[in-house]
Amino acid sequence: MANTTIDPRLPDRAARASCCFMGLGQFAVLKQRVRGTLLMMFEAYIIIDILLGLLDIYIPGDAYDSLYYEGGNIIMRMLNGILFFFMDFVNVVFCNNTIIDGIKGLVTLGDPHPELPVNERDHSIFMMINGLVVIIVLAIFAYLYVNSVFAARKDGNRILEKGKFPSAKETRNDLSQNAFPTLGVAPAVVMMLFFTVVPLLFAALIAFTNYSSPDHIPPNNLVDWVGFENFRTMFSSSSGTGGGEWLYAFGNVAGWTLTWAVFATFTCFFVGFFFSVVLLDKRIRLPQVYRTIFILPYAIPQMLSLFVWANLLNGTLGPINVMLQNIGFPAVPWLSDPKMAKVTLILVNIWIGFPYSMILTTSSMTAISNSLYEAAEIDGASKWMQFKSITFPLVMYQLKPTLIMQFAGNINSFGAIFFLTGGGPSLKMGSGTDVLNLSIATQAGATDNLITWIYKLTMNSNQYCIASVLSILVFVVLVPFGLYNFMRTKSFKEGEI
Repeated sequence: MANTTIDPRLPDRAARASCCFMGLGQFAVLKQRVRGTLLMMFEAYIIIDILLGLLDIYIPGDAYDSLYYEGGNIIMRMLNGILFFFMDFVNVVFCNNTIIDGIKGLVTLGDPHPELPVNERDHSIFMMINGLVVIIVLAIFAYLYVNSVFAARKDGNRILEKGKFPSAKETRNDLSQNAFPTLGVAPAVVMMLFFTVVPLLFAALIAFTNYSSPDHIPPNNLVDWVGFENFRTMFSSSSGTGGGEWLYAFGNVAGWTLTWAVFATFTCFFVGFFFSVVLLDKRIRLPQVYRTIFILPYAIPQMLSLFVWANLLNGTLGPINVMLQNIGFPAVPWLSDPKMAKVTLILVNIWIGFPYSMILTTSSMTAISNSLYEAAEIDGASKWMQFKSITFPLVMYQLKPTLIMQFAGNINSFGAIFFLTGGGPSLKMGSGTDVLNLSIATQAGATDNLITWIYKLTMNSNQYCIASVLSILVFVVLVPFGLYNFMRTKSFKEGEI
């Protein structure tokens, strides 16, 4: 039945009012006082903050005192007092920075003030972080602004359909039913924005600056925007600019990273798979004992195991080489020869990593119904045929996503390489007498992967901008690859994940 008491233009009026000022449609048109007040207060705060930032730019610093103390009559002084109260409130919330200050700091990264003490100078990195926080706050404000317009129209249509404004009780019930999911998720979303998105954006923006030692480490010196200069340095083939060394180092480290990820993933998986099959054979006695022994390398802290292996494989005093020399064999350069060090890394990683794969494949195999094997035996299938046609496909169906995640994790592997070889031995470029030690020029070692190289660039030489370039490259390659392969698995397509 048509309603004659409610203005049919209510949805449009509410949407237009909220479009003019966030929350105005809810407060004045839809009579949603609490919601409208909160939204209007948020926009008022943003506007006041921006105005105070503009005042800070266009009014000299000493003029504030004259505005307050020489403001004329009592009314002007009261107005100035209210203005300064809001300025202090904004400064507390934004750590002595307004929105304008945050955006300005993000754009300029500070102004040089050599006359000031070091601890009072502009800090480019803090200014960048403050600017990113301001951008996130403005993004939240923009989302709420747009959402308030659409919500006003939607609520107006609902009121028009019911033919009356909701009572206070109905409003409370509606909030308890519909607003609870939003209120429950909102803190997690806000925390994700500030503790995940902001650090990711910060790490990416560093690649477009000259944040590096020795000349651009704040607060002694400012950091500047340099565009794609760091990318040109990384991929330049001209050795005159230092780019040839970086490109050679990047090629070697990236190639080894992929090789390491492939071998570390598949060797551990299939060795663990092999032991799972063997220990599930009915002819093996006391499989629980063997399984417990095999799990021990995984149970021992990885860092401790790697330090033990590093001492065992020491080239001169290591017990393994001492034993080989005692029986007449030459010492093996386990960790000092680049090729041998890579092979050693893969072998030690198998020892550390296969128990985890053994646990996963064992649990997957025990979930397979025995009726499948019984039917296969009736059909005359051999053990090999049962494994090839039943066990292997079903295990891979369940564990393929896990295998992809392990591959991505091995690209980002740090401990296995860093604690065993430290990225060494040295990576060298050239031949004969014209040899350049890239471990000095670029911090890259022969067994470094991208993650250990990034660590050494940041911790050993403070080359944060180059490390950020490498981080972006890892992200750009790894995320599309992981998502593409993950979504192509049968488990994902059939909704098992």
